[in-house]
Amino acid sequence: MRLKKSFQLALNILIHSKLRSWLTIIGIIIGIAAIVSIVSISIGAKQQLEDRLGNLGADILTISPGFSRAAGNFGFDEGGPFGREDTSSNSESKNLTARDLVVLRNINNVKYVMGGVSSRGDLTYLTKTATVSVSGVDETIWKDITTEELASGRMLTNGDSYSIVIGDRLASSTFDDIPLNSKVTIEGKTFKVVGILTDGNSVYMPIQTARNVFDDIGAEEFDSISVKIKDVGLADETVSNITKKLMMARGILKETEKDFTVSNPATMQATMQSTIDSMSLFLGAIAAISLLVGAIGIANTMFTSVLEKTKEIGIMKAIGARNKDILTIFLINSGLIGLVGGIGGIILGVFASGLIGSMVSGTSGGISRMFGSTAITPGLLITALSFSIIIGMIAGAIPAYRASKLKPVDALRYE
Repeated sequence: MRLKKSFQLALNILIHSKLRSWLTIIGIIIGIAAIVSIVSISIGAKQQLEDRLGNLGADILTISPGFSRAAGNFGFDEGGPFGREDTSSNSESKNLTARDLVVLRNINNVKYVMGGVSSRGDLTYLTKTATVSVSGVDETIWKDITTEELASGRMLTNGDSYSIVIGDRLASSTFDDIPLNSKVTIEGKTFKVVGILTDGNSVYMPIQTARNVFDDIGAEEFDSISVKIKDVGLADETVSNITKKLMMARGILKETEKDFTVSNPATMQATMQSTIDSMSLFLGAIAAISLLVGAIGIANTMFTSVLEKTKEIGIMKAIGARNKDILTIFLINSGLIGLVGGIGGIILGVFASGLIGSMVSGTSGGISRMFGSTAITPGLLITALSFSIIIGMIAGAIPAYRASKLKPVDALRYE
């Protein structure tokens, strides 16, 4: 029997058992949709994690006051000293000072050291006012240590006082349009926009100006210190040296008494990727249960089809159909169930991942927003569809084999 004829007969079996087959297909749709949505969100989260940690700079280490403060945040919230505000709770005072800068500059593999401060204030341009995140940076070395990129204008330089650099989203979205070299007002003081970054909602100004403008910024302390290292391969060793030197300078003898945290983007990335992988594996296992239920449904449907078509099988064998022809027909039938379920699952999964992504991306918090990015790749869709077909054919293998082994005489006498 030709393959085309086997396909037509298998399709005919599927069409003429509509309700039972579609109930089975729904199980496959749910399982495939769950897998597609979970995997796409997982891939999107990994990509966004890599992008955001890449923007931190693999060669940039951050020292924050308090032992738990920096550890609770992976740098995904905008704002803060360098566009990444740390929002984890910390009851300890801001204890990073110029003395720490001196200690850090004398550590091997350290290229640049910069202290930064941050606050929030009202920015007014023309008739519109918005509360923005403001970072005070050392204008003499900021351009050498920042990972931000310019869309237009220039970075802050030595001699700047009441000049600022702003993020593109702040310039074009929060405000309708803030052009380069325009004048804005922050907390009653007039500033000139000398540069616009490619992204972000933050405002950057010279650190001494920030200390003068904002009452909540002390005259000596820093919110954080950024350290640019020479050799990324020695990052872990440098973190260890920084920790030892700062503990020694502060008179801290025990690791548990540390009042600062050194954050390494590479360590953050490894930790977050491990967390995402574990979460994806757990959710994928749940989705696999749906597929297992769908596979059982296919097996049940195929067993029922064999029973219903027993007499027809006897007739086909009586007129010359071979065992492998019968096997092929029922395997194609189960594969078609998997195919239809896979297509439906892909469509539902793409829609679900987009819906979940849009819902999550609107929530507050950088970690939550990270899961708002989805990545639907051709490889994912092809794999999901192939998996669905294979599951269908495996589930239908035993019923198909039993159908092929029916004896023509017994099949024709079956009622």
